[in-house]
Amino acid sequence: MMKGWITTTLSDVALVQSGAGFPDRFQGHTDDEIPFYKVSDMNIAGNEREMVYENNSITEKVRRELKAFLFPKGSTIFPKIGGAIATNKKRLTTRDCCVDNNVMGVIPKPGKIQSEFLYYFFLAHDLAEFANEAHLPSIKKTVVAGWSITRPATLPEQQRIVGILDEAFDGIATAKANTEKNLQNARALFESYLNAAFTQRGPGWVEKTIDQISTNLDSKRVPITKSDRMSGEYPYYGASGIVDYVGDYIFEGDTLLVSEDGANLLARSTPIAFSVSGKYWVNNHAHILRFENMATQRFAEFYLESIKLDEYIRGAAQPKLTQKALNAIPIPIPKSIDAQAKIVENIKSLQEETRRLTTLYERKLGAWRHWKSRYYTKHSPADSRLVL
Repeated sequence: MMKGWITTTLSDVALVQSGAGFPDRFQGHTDDEIPFYKVSDMNIAGNEREMVYENNSITEKVRRELKAFLFPKGSTIFPKIGGAIATNKKRLTTRDCCVDNNVMGVIPKPGKIQSEFLYYFFLAHDLAEFANEAHLPSIKKTVVAGWSITRPATLPEQQRIVGILDEAFDGIATAKANTEKNLQNARALFESYLNAAFTQRGPGWVEKTIDQISTNLDSKRVPITKSDRMSGEYPYYGASGIVDYVGDYIFEGDTLLVSEDGANLLARSTPIAFSVSGKYWVNNHAHILRFENMATQRFAEFYLESIKLDEYIRGAAQPKLTQKALNAIPIPIPKSIDAQAKIVENIKSLQEETRRLTTLYERKLGAWRHWKSRYYTKHSPADSRLVL
């Protein structure tokens, strides 16, 4: 341990406190003087460090009625129960506030510990370290209060350390933002090329509907309930891809599957058109199309992925793309198979490069998150990069 550093329990330097219940009758109050943060507010995008989002607020009279503890500015708050613990969110309060009963906070004792130093201590730990291993995990005040914390004995030295960490984390935040921007640019470039490939049409292009360039095999689909499936080696496809593996198959060869129903038809968080091959089973949540030529199949696949299908989809609660609607979708396409193949190859090349860059940038983002969470270690602050 470095000279001038001491080890105590958290209760020696901070007050550990839980929040209070927030009855529904107070929902939506936004013009009162005391912010009342719910556990869900901690997931609002924005500043990762400071709790600045203000959704609900209450008066001092209501606070006393609820017997809600008033957390002063500079408290560190975090989820204390259930799945919210896994989010591992910790925030510094920017003004006096109250929190709901799914949130816990630690309030630095004056003269003992600097508020940002206490925040960095919690940043170095996963909340799961404080939680029990019950089916519904929870964090108890006594456990948090009994944890050891090693710190400089003086507030000026704590502030110096905070300054070092602030500077380092600002650099990490900048690098992370640049990486996220590069990731967005890579995806935007691919989408821009995809759009250009289908809109900048030259001589020899025609407009065809899906049923004019493919054969629909929906009538051959056979759904199997989960209880009736026999486990095996063959993929069992649904609207968004493989949902199981079964002991038999009903299709063989190359086909294009297109989602028939589900929220993803509108959300588009996963592909709605995807090529499959080999031996496989398809349920009735995916249309199945066979093409005479693989170039035409991949061209149709990329095109369907590049456009919105909202005008062809029916149903709000359960969006559905009927076979009739799918057949009516017009596709601009070169008459020449060679021209189709060339466009497909160009798209595939850019797609592979985009995936490579996406993997690279996502690894970097993972590294930023890891470095940030482990920069200030619980094991030996004196040996960590706090002293540069």
